[in-house]
Amino acid sequence: MTLVKVNQRHYPKGDISRRVMALAIDFFGAWLLSSIVRTNQMGIQFAQIFVFIFAWIIFRVVIVYNNQGQSLGRWAFDLKILEVANGEIVNRIPQFQTLLLREGIICFSSLLLSIFLGNIILNPAAVVLLLPLVIDGGAALSDTQMRQAFHDRFFNTVIVSSRRGYSLDIKIKRLVEKLPRNMR
Repeated sequence: MTLVKVNQRHYPKGDISRRVMALAIDFFGAWLLSSIVRTNQMGIQFAQIFVFIFAWIIFRVVIVYNNQGQSLGRWAFDLKILEVANGEIVNRIPQFQTLLLREGIICFSSLLLSIFLGNIILNPAAVVLLLPLVIDGGAALSDTQMRQAFHDRFFNTVIVSSRRGYSLDIKIKRLVEKLPRNMR
């Protein structure tokens, strides 16, 4: 009996620009929901932080787990999350606990971003709050083979292109191409 290695299915990695735009959609959704409970007082807004974390868990964990690895942002840009096992991509979304822990890291970085956006006018030194997000995203830029950020490497996940989605980036590109013709 001989062992035959089955060829791995090819999964095109998600472009960094599409990943950033998908993260931005998810971030702004959670940020808008959390801004509803914001007060005009100075300091830390615990209610706003709680709502942001709750919305992040719903948008990036519950929806992803129930929607074949796609959040709203990832669906809009044709991306999905899959597991990596033994260095090869497996056609399976991560378990709920893995998603929860993975998104906890991104939620913390995104929460610091929301605090930065709320305090940039009063405290320009708040730009330091962007460092965790920049370092985590910078890892994806330096990884040319798998394009994994630190949280992806730690939890053995990868963001790949999918066929199922809204293709917002393609629709915007077509709209921009038509714009000069319509202006004549």
